[in-house]
Amino acid sequence: MMNMLEEAIIYAAVMHQGKVRKFKSIPYILHPLEVSQILSTMTDDMEIITAGILHDIVEDTDGTLEEIEKRFGKRVAYLVSSESEQEYPEEDRRETWQRRKSEALLILKNSRDIGVKMLWLADKLANMRSLARIYSERGEAVWNELHQSDPEMQCWYYRTIAETVELSLNKTGAFKELIKHINYIWPGTFDSDKAKYRKYREVSVEGCRLLAKGAKGEVYRYDDELVVKVYNQNNTYRDVEKEIALCKKTFLLGIPTAISFGIVSVGNCYGAMLELIEAETLSEYIKRSPAQVGTYAKMMSDLAHTIHSITVNTDEFPEVYERLESYVRGGLSYEDEALAEKCLKMIEAIPTTNHLVHGDFHTGNVFLQNGEPLVIDMDRISRGHPIAEISDIYYFYDILGEDDPSVVENFMGFPYNTARQFYQCFLREYLGTGDEQVLNDVTEKASLICYIRLIRKYRKKGTPSEEDRKKISRCIEKIRALTEKLDTLTF
Repeated sequence: MMNMLEEAIIYAAVMHQGKVRKFKSIPYILHPLEVSQILSTMTDDMEIITAGILHDIVEDTDGTLEEIEKRFGKRVAYLVSSESEQEYPEEDRRETWQRRKSEALLILKNSRDIGVKMLWLADKLANMRSLARIYSERGEAVWNELHQSDPEMQCWYYRTIAETVELSLNKTGAFKELIKHINYIWPGTFDSDKAKYRKYREVSVEGCRLLAKGAKGEVYRYDDELVVKVYNQNNTYRDVEKEIALCKKTFLLGIPTAISFGIVSVGNCYGAMLELIEAETLSEYIKRSPAQVGTYAKMMSDLAHTIHSITVNTDEFPEVYERLESYVRGGLSYEDEALAEKCLKMIEAIPTTNHLVHGDFHTGNVFLQNGEPLVIDMDRISRGHPIAEISDIYYFYDILGEDDPSVVENFMGFPYNTARQFYQCFLREYLGTGDEQVLNDVTEKASLICYIRLIRKYRKKGTPSEEDRKKISRCIEKIRALTEKLDTLTF
C-alpha cells in the first residue's frame, strides 16, 4: 500500500505531465520533487513534505484544492493554498505580477503554521537555485524572460520572503542558502553574516507585566532594569533593525530616548531589549493619578517642543507628507475620489519643513525615568509640520473613541473622558494659549486628518462590514464639511 508521499508523487507526475520548466525545458515534475527534498532537510512532517510535491497543482494544472483535500487531507490542502496565487485570467500576468505577489505575501505574513513558512522557503530556494544558475550564464538578460522584468521588484519579492521566514527558519541550511543566492544576484541585500549560523538570545515574557501596546507590538517589564518590546509577527528583522538605528540617530540629535542594545527572539516574534531602570509609562501615571493629567500633558508638550525644534538634513528622514498621503490613498480614495483629491491638495499645501515629528506620539510610548521623560518607538519619525503630530494625538485620545470609548480606554489604560481632557491640556500647553477660537481652529484641522486616517483603519481590515460602512459614511460627511470650511491645515 502506497504512503501519502508516494501517492502525491504519482499524482503530481500525472498532473504536470508534458509541462516543462522555464529556461532549461526540463520536465516540470523535477521542481516539486526538489521542493519536497528541501523540505525533508527541515522537517519529517509528512504533510508538509507532501504539500511540497503538490504546491503547484492548483496554479499550474486543472487540479483543485477540493481534490487535494479529498486525497491528502485538510492540512495538506491548506498548505498548498498558501502557495497558490490569486489569478486574474482577464488581465495580462505581467500587469498583475505585483498585485498577485503582494496578496500572496499577506498570507505568508499572517500564517501561524510553520509548515507554510517552510513550504515558501523551499519553493523559493528551488526557484533561486535555478535563477542564480541562469543569471551566471546570461546576466541581466534573464529578466526579459520573466513576467516581472524589473530586477528590483524581483529583489523586493525574494527579500520580503527571506525577512518573513527568518526568525522561524534562520538556523536551517535552506535559509542560509537562500540568502547566498539573493546576495549573489543582488549584492549587499543581506548582511553576509545571515548566511552563517546565528542564534538569537531567546527570552520569555510569560509572567512579565504589560506596560504598553500599540499597532506594532507590546512592551513588557522584563526585570527592574530592562523592558522588552515584542514586535508582532508582521515585523521582520529589518524592521526592528531599522527602528534601533533610528533610535540611535535621534538620540544623537538630542531626543531623549532609550537605546536598544540587542535583538532577541520572543517565541515566534522579534524583540528589542531596552534599559529603562524602574521606569513606567506616562499612561500608568495618568491611570493612577488622573487628577494630575494636566501635569503629564505639560511634560508631553515640553517633549514635543524638544522633538519639533530639531532640524535635520532632507535625505536622512522621510517627509511626514508621505504618511498622510498614504492615509488618503489607503481609504478615502476608494470611497470618494474627488474628495480624496481635494484632501490631497490640502495636505500637499502644508509647508515642507526639516523639523522632526515623532509620528506615534502618545503616553504609552513615553517613560518616566528619574523624573525625566524618554520616548520610544521611532519607526515613524519623519520631518514636517507639527499639525501631523497634533492630529496623531487627537486621533489617539479623542477620535478613536467617538464610536466606542473602550477603544481608547483599552489602548491608553485610562478612561475616555480623561483621555479627552489630556488632549485639551496638551494643546493649550503646546500652543501656549487658552484662546478657545485658536484651540478649536487647530483641532478642526487635526480632525480632518484624523477622519481620513479612521477610514483607512476600517478599510485595512478588508471589505468593510455593514457597521464599518456606517462609520465610514459618517467620516466622509465630517471630511466634506471640514474641506468646505478650512482653507489650510497649518497654524
